Amino acid sequence: MYKNILLPVLFDEEHDTEASFRAAKTLADDDAKVTVMHVLEAIPVYATSHVLAEALITAREEVEGRLEETANKLPGSQRVLTSGNAAHEILEYAKNHDVDCIILASHRPGFGDYFIGSTAARVVRHSPSAVHVIR
Repeated sequence: MYKNILLPVLFDEEHDTEASFRAAKTLADDDAKVTVMHVLEAIPVYATSHVLAEALITAREEVEGRLEETANKLPGSQRVLTSGNAAHEILEYAKNHDVDCIILASHRPGFGDYFIGSTAARVVRHSPSAVHVIR
């Protein structure tokens, strides 16, 4: 079905990465390219002066390790670690790399999501490719 799948992942309990991987295996062509992506949210400038550079480096290394561990569960997948606004980074990557399907896990929306919108909602609204949201 799909030849180039993007799987954005978060490392928390609310998002079911395993379900996203199962969906990717089901929806992927035999020769499909699958990219597992994690977006580090940018730290506001006013807060960076209060955080030691070593702490930021250590945190990034930990995320890189978790991303590698997670991506290894889906043999043949590639990894991408970027930073910025999650929805923007996902959409930009998809556009720049001819992604034809984005599969992302979403938490159950809360009251605040109806006013500011969740990452999944923004990706669904603005993606030119197919988006599968897993709950």
